[in-house]
Amino acid sequence: MKYWREQFSTGYINPKDGIKDVTSDQTSEIVSILSAGTFFGALTAAPVADLVGRRLGLVVCTVVFCIGVIMQTAATAIPLFVAGRFFAGYGVGMISATIPLYQSETSPKWIRGAIVGCYQLAITIGLLLAAIVDNATKDHNNSGSYRIPIAVQFAWAIVIFVGCIFLPETPRWYIKKGRPEKAARSLSKLRRLDVEHPALLEELAEITANHEYELSLGKASYVDCFKGNLGVRLATGCLLQALQQLTGVNFIFYYGTKFFQNAGFNNPFIISMITSSINVASTLPGLYLVEKWGRRNLLLFGAIGMAVCQFIVAITGTVVGTSNHPAQNAMIAFVCIYIFFFACSWGPVAWVVTGELFPLKVRAKSLSMTTASNWLLNWAIGYATPYMVDSGPGNANLGAKVFFIWGGCCFVCIFFVWSMIYETKGLALEQVDELYAKVPHAWQSAGFVPSVSFQDVRDIQADTRRMSLAEVEAEATRKRSVQYKEGGEDVGPMGEKAYVS
Repeated sequence: MKYWREQFSTGYINPKDGIKDVTSDQTSEIVSILSAGTFFGALTAAPVADLVGRRLGLVVCTVVFCIGVIMQTAATAIPLFVAGRFFAGYGVGMISATIPLYQSETSPKWIRGAIVGCYQLAITIGLLLAAIVDNATKDHNNSGSYRIPIAVQFAWAIVIFVGCIFLPETPRWYIKKGRPEKAARSLSKLRRLDVEHPALLEELAEITANHEYELSLGKASYVDCFKGNLGVRLATGCLLQALQQLTGVNFIFYYGTKFFQNAGFNNPFIISMITSSINVASTLPGLYLVEKWGRRNLLLFGAIGMAVCQFIVAITGTVVGTSNHPAQNAMIAFVCIYIFFFACSWGPVAWVVTGELFPLKVRAKSLSMTTASNWLLNWAIGYATPYMVDSGPGNANLGAKVFFIWGGCCFVCIFFVWSMIYETKGLALEQVDELYAKVPHAWQSAGFVPSVSFQDVRDIQADTRRMSLAEVEAEATRKRSVQYKEGGEDVGPMGEKAYVS
């Protein structure tokens, strides 16, 4: 925005339009500092969510975010603006780890993927609203040009703050804290069932038994998150979130306006609104497909589609050039198709998968680290992009060639999904533990059917040594078989049937 560039400039004159502007260094600092804040905020989310709960943790996040928004709104120079960006980012980082955690722990398994996917849908709606407000205020020749878009963020913070008054705490957090009565009331409110309903009692018993089994293996520290089976899951989650950023989506939404402007497009703000609208609309089929196709298939579909689109944009911009009008139209078209593939797959599903990966005892810790991975790459892309794309001394001046980098990362995504993403569609969070314990390779996970009841595990481990899940299942099967024979039909040593009263 012209007013903002002149207000926050420290003396640099942009040679393209002859007006005061911020430098590439300052642009990099201002954009990326928010992502630096989100990185540290995501790591802080785990101890806060474990200490005060998922619901009150969201309240804390909102307060921190509002402090950052106040600082940005009041700023008239770069230092205070950057500080505000950091604190706003800190709050966003905490929120981004806590919301999928809350959603995963409260949702029934048959619709959990769609509910967690709605987190990404809300993000896309936010991006669209931001593009609309930016477009509406961009020509204001006063501080309202930037203060109005920043101050609008208070509205959504208030929605979260007030909403948390009515939301119940997650039953799994109450179980973790040893409060079964409150867990029952919370689950009753979430499922709209009576506290004594058999289905509710069964679900609560399984959550409790699973947590007791986890505790029987020992309490988990941050170091334990990196060991054995948990380490594999953590690596999967961190790589998934990092690759989501490396697909290049935030290049389009952070720097798309400036990139299209430099490439010669007449109205880059309108293009930004178009891409944001497609982002919202394309997320909706993803909410259906994540439960219909499953996590693996949808991620593979998205990765292949994104790779093809990114390479076409890169080749068009490199070979034909961005000054050619048909080439410009082709680039916009394939950027929009790319956004469709991202928004219906990697956008929502990355949050769905990471929300399902981890057992209760390490869920907050591990989820905060996977979210921090997302924001770390977000910061790296935000910091490096001006140097990669812009012309001038010390800059790479890649222009449209930067899409070769994003396309190459999308190609890596294909092999990553095939080799590391387990299919968790239709499984309760407690059954994901069994999936990882029994299935050695991700590509073998699609046909998995759970067979372990953690209530059996609890009963068996009460009077036996520590066992693996496979050993516990075998023991439970043996006990059920013995109980069946003692209570009804028995078989003699020669195969004859005897009936026991």
